[in-house]
Amino acid sequence: MTHTTAVYFSPDGQTAPEPIRAWLDANRLPSVTVSTADDLMAAALRSRPRLAIIDARVHPVAALKGCQRLKSDSFTAIVPALVWVRDDVTSFAAAFDVGSDEVMREGTPPAEVSLRIQALLRRSDRDTYVHPSTRLPGGLEIESEIMRRLEADDVFAACYADLDHFKEYNDRYSYYDGDRVIRILSKILHDVVKGTVAERGFVGHIGGDDFLFVIPADDVQEVCSEVVQTFDALIPYQYSEQDRRAGYYFGKDRRGQLHKVPLMTVSIGVVTNERRRFTHPSQVSELATEMKSYAKSLSGSVFTIDRRGDEAADDGGSPVPMPDAAIVVEEQL
Repeated sequence: MTHTTAVYFSPDGQTAPEPIRAWLDANRLPSVTVSTADDLMAAALRSRPRLAIIDARVHPVAALKGCQRLKSDSFTAIVPALVWVRDDVTSFAAAFDVGSDEVMREGTPPAEVSLRIQALLRRSDRDTYVHPSTRLPGGLEIESEIMRRLEADDVFAACYADLDHFKEYNDRYSYYDGDRVIRILSKILHDVVKGTVAERGFVGHIGGDDFLFVIPADDVQEVCSEVVQTFDALIPYQYSEQDRRAGYYFGKDRRGQLHKVPLMTVSIGVVTNERRRFTHPSQVSELATEMKSYAKSLSGSVFTIDRRGDEAADDGGSPVPMPDAAIVVEEQL
């Protein structure tokens, strides 16, 4: 999502301070001026501006109440709020108390204003683009990472990881336990990818139990094998002793019928550009989703790699499965 405006809230209707106006002009960011908290909220809800600037110099009580209201709503709180105050400690502290993301005193040098606004926006972007529970980058950052590698002509693999039987686990245990499993998977992916390929690897969280990690194509076997082996070693301990010993439990399907539910496994669909030419991240995402769905049709924790080239795909070639993770573990043991 692109944010193209700033909203300037001044209860007394005065113009923005000169350093603020200069920064807005230099960055070609149009601003909308509002004088009531209702209008501030309406602007934030309507367009989610890039920045909210709140002038608390003349009427600090009204201005800070507007900031507090902005930050109290979960939808508008994501808008970074900068409060401009008089040059006194009381106003400075009060602005932070109501949830402001940045506070500047009257008389702050223009160069410092610019630097601090840019830092504020970087922090805001970082917090916006990561998943709140796993702290991994979300969809926008995943797309940007794939695009970056395409533009650099890197040979890479996009690996779409998804949990099997996760919904049944949530139904039997709780969403709290389910969130813990998601965090465990995120930690496994992060540690294995970073431990194997360091800064050449990227791990993102699409949402729920869906993750996508990007690594050099040559490292697929090592990374994916380590992921599925580590997951299979740790996940049984997220079940009760009875379920863990049995290796399954009875759950209800959507028709209310009881059936055996195995312990969770992880399926990873892998796409590389070794034999294909991609021009947009959406093409990678579409094929990775296809490979993930194919992996989920197989039993156990498994990763499948698309070995087709562009011509084979046009001819309806089929994905090539990799071995079940359990077989790999047995061979290594």
